[in-house]
Amino acid sequence: MKKITLQKVIKGVRYLKHYGVKEFFIRLQEKMEAENVPYEPWYEKHKAAPEQLEKQRRTAEKWKDAPCISIVVPLYNTPEKFLREMIASVQAQSYGNWQLCLADGSPVETDSGGEIPEKAGCRERTAGKTKLTDIVKEYQAADSRITYQILEKNEGIAGNTNAAIALAKGDWLAFLDHDDILAPDALFEAVSKMKKGVEQRDGVAATGFHENHQGAEYDMLYTDEDKVDMEGKTHFEPHFKPDINIDLLRSNNYITHFLLVKRELAEAVGGIRSDYDGAQDYDFILRCVEQAKAVGHIPRILYHWRCHTDSTSANPFSKQHAVEAGRRAIADHLERLGVKAEVTPRKDMGFYQVEYAVEGEPLVSIIIPNKDEVETLKKCIASIENSDYKNYEVIIVENNSCEETFSYYREIAPEEQEIEGTKTFSGSLAGGQRLLVAVWSSGFNYSALNNFGASFAKGEYLVLLNNDIELIGNHCLTALLGACQRREVGLVGAKLFYPDHTVQHAGIVVGIGGNARGIASNMFTGLNGERSGYLHKASLMMDYSAVTAAFFMVKKEVFEQAGGLTEELAVAFNDVDFCLKVRKLGYLVVYNPQVQAYHYESKSRGAEDSPEKTARFQREIEYMRNHWIGILKEGDPYYNPNFSTVYNNYSLRDIH
Repeated sequence: MKKITLQKVIKGVRYLKHYGVKEFFIRLQEKMEAENVPYEPWYEKHKAAPEQLEKQRRTAEKWKDAPCISIVVPLYNTPEKFLREMIASVQAQSYGNWQLCLADGSPVETDSGGEIPEKAGCRERTAGKTKLTDIVKEYQAADSRITYQILEKNEGIAGNTNAAIALAKGDWLAFLDHDDILAPDALFEAVSKMKKGVEQRDGVAATGFHENHQGAEYDMLYTDEDKVDMEGKTHFEPHFKPDINIDLLRSNNYITHFLLVKRELAEAVGGIRSDYDGAQDYDFILRCVEQAKAVGHIPRILYHWRCHTDSTSANPFSKQHAVEAGRRAIADHLERLGVKAEVTPRKDMGFYQVEYAVEGEPLVSIIIPNKDEVETLKKCIASIENSDYKNYEVIIVENNSCEETFSYYREIAPEEQEIEGTKTFSGSLAGGQRLLVAVWSSGFNYSALNNFGASFAKGEYLVLLNNDIELIGNHCLTALLGACQRREVGLVGAKLFYPDHTVQHAGIVVGIGGNARGIASNMFTGLNGERSGYLHKASLMMDYSAVTAAFFMVKKEVFEQAGGLTEELAVAFNDVDFCLKVRKLGYLVVYNPQVQAYHYESKSRGAEDSPEKTARFQREIEYMRNHWIGILKEGDPYYNPNFSTVYNNYSLRDIH
């Protein structure tokens, strides 16, 4: 049980007013739950030990052509304690080829009495500019790598940062807030990543703007981060990030700290813009990502963001200007790319929802394998007919149903005929859309059934849909299509719930999951449907290596390029395999939680408990291991290696 303090009570009142009673108690319950693996001891075990740092120093000294990294820091009434700790954290780096660029925008007349910036979370007095200057000069006298400039006036966070950038002489720029702390191995790990170049692996993450090629050079890097208390001792709220994930970046500035950018890239995009103060880093990151050749991620906690553990100062509801600036940053980013979309702030401050506009009115072919379960199928079709998007056709792939089911087919599709040797029933739905039933007479093979159904499709887009899916609301097809029409996107999946409104699927991570023997797992299975999970990931549009084929939309041309679903995978992993094939072609696989449905879990198929089915499942596991060993060994780029490979809720790996 986490300790309740006065500050938390004050914060709770703010949240209650903002979220309302129901959502407030949902978030409160999440906050009060204990971590599966407590972070503080985990951090102590995983941080760089003194002997590791010494080894890094010896290694770095031998590197030839090692880049100079200019760390840019805008100062403004920085408290002496925080200033000294920030500088000390830079000087403690195990990599020594750095420059610390300090641009001081503090008022000249202030020698005391200012306040810590809001994010720092307390009301101590600051050192003031005169004392700041003395402190910095003290460090400069002992370390020539420190550059300091007193600014004529305060230009705000963007202007002051640009002034610090102007002092930089290094090949790379690194961004550090004046009251935060770098881990001592931050620069060493960054330069190690730079020297390796871009790794090539199955399903490698990409921005959707540029392909990542083996041997290419990174021009942008970021690391994982956590928060540290005012004393710089207690670490909490770690942020473990995926590799570059453009849809997540449009949902939230997950990159933030620690950010390193090649100086030539920063100059090409025009530096930091004051028009976006409050979200100036978000705007800068989006512009850099648009032009970056390769974006790298270092999955280590290398940056410590100083915050009060009770976060009274980090009152997000007092920063509406920053929320609006963030919204404009995303909207302008999309406009630069020629993408029509609407960006809306979510109730969770700093998080956004992007709805992509549908271009034209292309035909969508919805493929539904079915065996009996007439009432279930009726419910599925009725939910489709409720859609606000009307240009679709429904193709039911019949698979060994009883005569009663055929009577239903003749009712809804009375025209019976043979098409190239296949028995079919055709008709129209209530809205006039084409309805076709194509009879597959062989045994159950999910991949073959969908490939067979796709051969009858006339649409530019295919929707693979289980017969036990009931769409929620009337916007599913529109939301799927808007996202799937993007040039860089191959397919888009949905958020699925069990009938009790707990989560069944919120994206798939490859390489985790006890039941699937480490091949893949749906994320957040069993999570209360009102919750949003770790950093709201269950409720954010983001890219994954895979999504479930129980309900997804794919471009037909991409379906064909990928060769359809692999028929050797009759039951398990066919969707994971297909998504990885799509990723290998260079397309993104997008999870869109605004597309929601109830999934009644494969009513037609029966249990997987016979010796034959067990043997088949083992063969499918071996197929995945043989064909996708790269991602299984290296790890899913849309996950983080510090997360559990057993649990699917973004909990930490056990330290034992």
